[in-house]
Amino acid sequence: MKDGLRIGVLLGGTSAEREVSLKSGAAVSGALRELGYDVVDIDVGADLCARLRQERVELAFIALHGGTGEDGSVQGLLEVMGIPYTGSGVLASAVAMDKVFSKTLFERAGIKVPGYEVISSMDEKVKMPLPVVVKPSREGSSIGVFIVTQKEELKDALEAALEYEGPALVERYIKGKEVQIGVLGERALGGVEVRPTNEFYDYEAKYTAGKTQYILPPEMDERSYALAMEAGLAAHRALGCGGATRVDLLVDGNDIYALEVNTIPGMTETSLLPKIAALSGLDFKALLEEIVKDALAGRAGERKMK
Repeated sequence: MKDGLRIGVLLGGTSAEREVSLKSGAAVSGALRELGYDVVDIDVGADLCARLRQERVELAFIALHGGTGEDGSVQGLLEVMGIPYTGSGVLASAVAMDKVFSKTLFERAGIKVPGYEVISSMDEKVKMPLPVVVKPSREGSSIGVFIVTQKEELKDALEAALEYEGPALVERYIKGKEVQIGVLGERALGGVEVRPTNEFYDYEAKYTAGKTQYILPPEMDERSYALAMEAGLAAHRALGCGGATRVDLLVDGNDIYALEVNTIPGMTETSLLPKIAALSGLDFKALLEEIVKDALAGRAGERKMK
């Protein structure tokens, strides 16, 4: 075993993204075992603290998506228990999970975002002209996201978005290239352009084979690609993130807009971050090694906001 290090892969959980997390966690734990680590899988529930103690976990590899796994709650527990962990710290995780707060920090850092409104109840009126994108402000994997082109569709979209925790976010619809940038520590690894057969890169397009075409690297001129990578790294830094993240951008001509930062991106061998990492010369196992090294080096706690 590698230095006798006991790694607990935290997976599953109770969020709407549980099934995705189970797949990420299985891929991570399998690869870590092949690398020679002592690994235990922990399906996260109310007994997490007891399981971590029982299994004598020395490093937590967080493969949770959405909910308490991605909003800083699990990270806070690990901080209290003194267990190092992969990815971003408590504050950055919480901020990244809140799309409204993220946009505020992006704008403060000089990063473009689509025009938006925050709707907290059905009593509030949307002032922005159609088409718009309606989404929950604190969910991932494009859950509860709608592109609204007709006035009669708006009410149903808002009601659906408001069923989740937090207010609904209404964004100006921008039809541009959907480009996602992978970041590891303090460097942008590269990017991928996603071309879904659906109207946009929704949950079905993300997790159904054949529903999306992935262009690696994106079909962009060299300067635009460099600017997209700069924007991705700037967004990662603006939220104080650490470890490995995936930054979702929209590229419309010369304009690059940040949508969100995924602090725990999908980690199967066919997920986007591993695809991007492979372009930079890091295969799946090498990527995991780098993430583990980052956590052990003490860089996985809170990052200073920039």
